[in-house]
Amino acid sequence: MHTVYCILLFTTAICTIHCKKFTNEEDKPAWAKKNIRDYNDADLERLLEQWEEDDEPLEQDELPEHLRPQPNIDFSKIDMTNPENLLKLTKKGRTLMVFVSVDGNPSREETEEITKLWQSSLWNNHIQAERYLVSDDRSIFLFKDGSQAWDAKEFLIEQERCKVVVIENKSYYGKHTEEVRI
Repeated sequence: MHTVYCILLFTTAICTIHCKKFTNEEDKPAWAKKNIRDYNDADLERLLEQWEEDDEPLEQDELPEHLRPQPNIDFSKIDMTNPENLLKLTKKGRTLMVFVSVDGNPSREETEEITKLWQSSLWNNHIQAERYLVSDDRSIFLFKDGSQAWDAKEFLIEQERCKVVVIENKSYYGKHTEEVRI
């Protein structure tokens, strides 16, 4: 027991001796001299980076989306006659929002029920989308894997009450709307 106590005391002494502490104020960087209440976002970001300096790097799938590397795309295997295939590949693993409008003059509750049914149908087909109502006749479908948005679009435009699906600022009208019949 005495040996364990001595090792613990020795380790603690070494750690406190080797800790870097600034002895005078001139050695500190300017942002470290500030009062913590005066820190701006950049100062807090520097503090976070300093805190995480010795941490092990995260796995690629654990990184925030904006720090993940772009997927490698083999252009030789892509059908260049269909630009949607290229968009589908570039959005793989990226979050993508799709706007969906309901045809007619639905109430907010009716839009909620219709889009909920569409969302359930997509989930049953292994297309995962979160749904958010933005107006009485419009909702957002949020795809964590953006490549699924084009498969969802094919399903949605077939629905009788679907007016328009907007992906990447391109509108796809439902097959039962007047825009398609013209």
